Amino acid sequence: MTTISSRQLEEHLGVTFEDRALLDEALTHRSYLNEHPEWKGKHNERLEFLGDAVLELVVTEHLFREFPDQPEGRLTNLRAALVRTETLASVGESLALYTLLKLSRGEAREKGRAREQILANAVEALIGAIYLDQRFAVAERVVQQHVLTRLPDVIAEDAVRDAKSRFQEEAQGRIGITPHYKVLEEWGPDHQRKFRVGAFLSDDLAGEGEGDSKQDAQQAAALDAIQKKDW
Repeated sequence: MTTISSRQLEEHLGVTFEDRALLDEALTHRSYLNEHPEWKGKHNERLEFLGDAVLELVVTEHLFREFPDQPEGRLTNLRAALVRTETLASVGESLALYTLLKLSRGEAREKGRAREQILANAVEALIGAIYLDQRFAVAERVVQQHVLTRLPDVIAEDAVRDAKSRFQEEAQGRIGITPHYKVLEEWGPDHQRKFRVGAFLSDDLAGEGEGDSKQDAQQAAALDAIQKKDW
C-alpha cells in the first residue's frame, strides 16, 4: 500500500489548504473519536454531506453539457455510475486516502465493501473541505480531474444501468408490475448497520440481498431477482 503525507495529497490535488483543520476533519472517521476522546477535531460526516452535493452538481452540469441529445433517464444513470460507492472508492484508492484516514483500530482493518464505503465517504468529505476552503471553482476542477475522467470507463463497462433499473424495466416490460422493496432484517451498531432487503413483485418475494446501506441491499436484491428469473 502506498503511503503518503497530507502535503503530498495536496500536491497531487493541486490544492494548498488555507485552513488545515478542514483537511484534518475530512480525513477523520467517526470511529476515531470513539477511541480517542482527547481528539479535539470533528469527524467528516458533515463535510461528506456537503461534498456529496458539490459532487452531484459538478457531475450533473458536466453531463448536461456533454450529452445534449441524451434523455434525462440516461443522464441520471450516468451520474449514478460516476458517484456510486465503487467509483468514489476507486478515486480514494488512487489518492492513497486510506493511509491518511484517522480510523478506529477495527475500521482500519476493514476490507471489501466496508472499506469501499469509508473511502467513498472520505472522497466526498474531501470535496466538501476543498469547496469550503478554496470555493467552487477549485472543487469543480478536482472533481473533473479525479471523478469525471472515469466517465469513458463507466460508459465502456456499461455500468450505467444498475440492477434496480434493469429489474424494473424487465418487470414492467414482461409482466406489467413495478418492483418494490422491503427491509427484512437489520443489525449491527449505528455506525456499521447491515441490511437484508427483499425485492417484491406484488406480494411475491423475487430476490433478497444484503448491504451496508438500504440502497446497496436493494441493488443486491434486484440482482438476485434478475438472476433467479433468468431475465
